Amino acid sequence: MKILRYILLPVVPIYFLITWLRNKLYDLGLKKSVSYNFPVICVGNLSVGGTGKSPMIEYLISILKDEFKVATLSRGYKRKTEGFQLANKNSSAETIGDEPFQFYTKFNNDIYVGVDVDRQNGIQTLRNLEDSPEVILLDDAFQHRKVKAGFNILLTTYHNPYFNDMVLPTGNLREPKRGSKRADIIVVTKCPNDLNQAKKNAVINKIKAKGNQHVFFSSIMYSDVVISANSTKNINDLKSFCLVTGIANATPLVNFLNAKNLQFEHQNFSDHYNFTEKDILELNKKELIITTEKDFMRLKQYESLKETLFYLPIKVKIDDELKFNSLIKAFVKKH
Repeated sequence: MKILRYILLPVVPIYFLITWLRNKLYDLGLKKSVSYNFPVICVGNLSVGGTGKSPMIEYLISILKDEFKVATLSRGYKRKTEGFQLANKNSSAETIGDEPFQFYTKFNNDIYVGVDVDRQNGIQTLRNLEDSPEVILLDDAFQHRKVKAGFNILLTTYHNPYFNDMVLPTGNLREPKRGSKRADIIVVTKCPNDLNQAKKNAVINKIKAKGNQHVFFSSIMYSDVVISANSTKNINDLKSFCLVTGIANATPLVNFLNAKNLQFEHQNFSDHYNFTEKDILELNKKELIITTEKDFMRLKQYESLKETLFYLPIKVKIDDELKFNSLIKAFVKKH
């Protein structure tokens, strides 16, 4: 794959020009972008792959849901339905996608969870509900410029920041680095827990934030327990298990488990992987399976895994969270 990316290096200027021109047309108003008179917050990234969008959406839900009626709107990647779908008790990962299903499972009736490839239609449909949401969180919509969110949160990982990358197909950027200037907040995610101020300052200097932009750092906090459909286990009590992941980057999770000196084999699948009957037959042979919460949403439908399948919850910890929370709530209340 790496060799192929280098072979495709001559394509990079073409991709760069196309995405740059598209953004320029939106910036100049030559391509139409719809804005709204109520709070719409976009969470996204410049890079393909996992930067921690789902945990960030869940963090925003947690700080807003007690004061406001919140809705999330996602594309519903790899779902088997079309058009707008609103999560309900009959929903599954197949009908709305694994990440939206995770939001609905975790927060249930506290929020609305909608999916629609057409974000404009999705926003309008949510607002037309009888008890319409006051705040809409757009999941992975930074490049969806037909919608102009009132507030943009851009995520980039500490170990693979956008400022050290280039556009596709040789790099991982969906658009040129200058796209970061559209963000109101830039969050450097998946930081090591021992990150000191000097290292933070080095990153801030490379980001070169504008005067109206704020930079934050966040890390992943793993739970002490793993959870199944009907029980929990302390992670430190696990003897050996099979780790199953279908996410963009499983390295932080693997490193966390290795640091605990746990014994496990790792079956690593592609992001949003649709498990086959053959996969499930193989997993049925395992005495204990640990997976991510997102993968659990796709695997829990199999009755044969009910007793052996557990997931490890995670949450986001943000440095200076009081300031971060204050910025988010101030935007919502103002609009």
